[in-house]
Amino acid sequence: MTDTKRWRYGDTNPVIVPVLAETMIEIGDLVYQDVDNAKPADHAGRGCVWDTDVTTSQKAFRELFLGVALQRSWFGETDEIRVATTGVFEFGTYAETYELGDMVAVAQTYGSYSLANQHVAEASRDRAIGRVARRNGTSDCTVLVDIRSTVMGR
Repeated sequence: MTDTKRWRYGDTNPVIVPVLAETMIEIGDLVYQDVDNAKPADHAGRGCVWDTDVTTSQKAFRELFLGVALQRSWFGETDEIRVATTGVFEFGTYAETYELGDMVAVAQTYGSYSLANQHVAEASRDRAIGRVARRNGTSDCTVLVDIRSTVMGR
């Protein structure tokens, strides 16, 4: 996936976070905090957060959820990036219907044992990283989500 400006409205309350040289983050990625560095959700599939199954992995991701990347970091770069800890963002979804207020978590990458960087799925409270900010229909491939970083407080 390429850099995608997913922010739609609301205060982003950004934080500045370091990124390791071996980590690639794109604009719009859901990121978590690994010790003191930002990492994208799919990095969790490399053993950082992925644990047993998608439900367990979503719970682990939620506990470390930092926010949405507002800047990119290519392989080899070590500059700090801005990460939004709040705000309403538009994420991809796998053609599900969402009602206002539904809880969502980072989605599993279709057909693999990793989490998706820029997709969400319906979830229970213990896995949620945000709530749906606008109802959508079954044919919609995106959903507006009001995110809340767990690292920066709920």
